[in-house]
Amino acid sequence: MADIPAGFVRPALTGLTPYEPGKPVEEVQRELGLERVVKLASNEGPLGPFPQALAAMERAAGELNRYPDGGAYRLRTALAERHGVRFEEIAVGSGADGLIDGLSQAVLDPGDELVCGWPSFPSYVIYGLKLGASPVRVPLRDHRYDLDALLAAVTPRTKLVYICHPNNPTGTMNTRAELDDYFERVPEHVLTVLDQAYFEYIGDPDYGDGIEEYFKSGRRVIVVRTFSKIYGLAGLRVGYGVAAAELVTELTKTRRAFDLTTPAQEAALASLSATGELGRRRDANAQGRAKLERVLRNAGYNVVGPAVGNFLYVDVGEDAQSLFDALLRQGVIVRPLAGFGAPTAIRVTVGTSEEHAFLADVLARLKTTAPAS
Repeated sequence: MADIPAGFVRPALTGLTPYEPGKPVEEVQRELGLERVVKLASNEGPLGPFPQALAAMERAAGELNRYPDGGAYRLRTALAERHGVRFEEIAVGSGADGLIDGLSQAVLDPGDELVCGWPSFPSYVIYGLKLGASPVRVPLRDHRYDLDALLAAVTPRTKLVYICHPNNPTGTMNTRAELDDYFERVPEHVLTVLDQAYFEYIGDPDYGDGIEEYFKSGRRVIVVRTFSKIYGLAGLRVGYGVAAAELVTELTKTRRAFDLTTPAQEAALASLSATGELGRRRDANAQGRAKLERVLRNAGYNVVGPAVGNFLYVDVGEDAQSLFDALLRQGVIVRPLAGFGAPTAIRVTVGTSEEHAFLADVLARLKTTAPAS
């Protein structure tokens, strides 16, 4: 085949490192010849979809010869009712990540700036770079978003400020008072993206609800959430945002037609009725997170906290790739964080009690086989 000539691809993509997803279990088993592999890498919930969602997908299966509802009318209506906002203020996308992509396309031109904490979710940076925009990465303070420093980094060229809340990968949150102060001071030309992908896991009374407390009070904000985490629908990719109707209209222009499949829409819609299950999963996650932290601390690792999501951040004090590789060879997949801006750290997702026990055994074996210093 003929080579692609130099200059054919947009210059903004030169040198860009794409988001690298975690290794799937089947690939690791095949590569390393392992019978048992535990995946604690991608912040997926350890439990499957709600029974209501499974039933809804089964009912939808017979209509898969038809295109899905491109406007996601029923899902958007239900989300609007759930949050007490207008239908026109609900945007949907292929996961929270799809919304971030669409928002970047709608807002950013070459030379524009976006501001985010760092280390943090790399899609903020990647999607900006694809469009020729300039990401401004603001170091965290005590492993938390430094909102004062974020504000100091804003210039007349800044269009978007991302607040990952709680932050992925550190799992830490900002207080309500800190966010209140930020929104009082952020310049009017800036749109704040409040990423609350892990919202349903959090029971801390000092954790602010972005929709109730900032969107509804008239702040210039889009609040982003997802069905990929506590709802157990990561494989279906359903995210949504609450924003001004004018912005939602623009997001419909950047979203691909029919990108939310029929099973995805039906499963998300059915999941909204399972409020009791949300509480049970939230409690189970809090207990599991505490157990996972004990496993890691007992193995001698520094766990950053307090974490409020469904994952923990471990700073190993040196290049974390060697620890990732060692765990992988023993059948445990965690997330090395060089792509997030933290090459000395790993992220470990809360799993089941059995998975935590497996991890503890692996860490014990690694400790006994480590070479003497």
